[in-house]
Amino acid sequence: MSKLMLFILLTWLIGNPWIAVIILLAVLYFIDRRFIGVFPSISIPYKRYRNISKLRQQLSLSPFDVSAKRELARLLLERKKYKEALALLEEVRDYSESSAEYWDDLGRATIGLGRLDEGEAMILQAIRLNERVRYGQPYLTLALAFKEANPEKALAYVGKYGEIQSSSSEACYLLGSLYRSLGRKEEANQAFQESIAVYRSLPKFKKRHERKWAVRSYFSSLFV
Repeated sequence: MSKLMLFILLTWLIGNPWIAVIILLAVLYFIDRRFIGVFPSISIPYKRYRNISKLRQQLSLSPFDVSAKRELARLLLERKKYKEALALLEEVRDYSESSAEYWDDLGRATIGLGRLDEGEAMILQAIRLNERVRYGQPYLTLALAFKEANPEKALAYVGKYGEIQSSSSEACYLLGSLYRSLGRKEEANQAFQESIAVYRSLPKFKKRHERKWAVRSYFSSLFV
């Protein structure tokens, strides 16, 4: 009701309901980014684009800069530019084979191109080099990659991630989603409830990152 009253007030003050809607959405977005954190940031894509441009320029001047190529590949992976990222990573392979982070990036790029088994082997190599690389995130990458093709394998990878990140709403949400896809409704609901419980137990500084998974888990639990 308060949002409706605010909309009516804005429309009366401005005289244009469409501008009032835009202002109201902007206010809601600001409040979310400041206090809640469910909506995605609109500044991150711009910063990523700017950093990509800088790295491209840097490589045009210094084409053998391994660090720049790996950083550019990482940013391209975030934009789902898998083919270009993979090409850059292959160029620095001889200099990076001892790096767990490198193998994880290589695997993500390969999986992004649809080569699941090959990408899985690369990410497992990253885990062999460092079992806790990127705080277990490679296990989530594998879980998401096999969510449709092999849900049972995806469940196993989520379990591995949970061993490293025992207080993750995201892991519980993914686990619930996988159980739901397998028709295991009771286990799915338990996982979604666990996601919410984990979120409530987190310290304040961690809740912002995990909040969107707790929200998704809440709504998912209503329709299991």
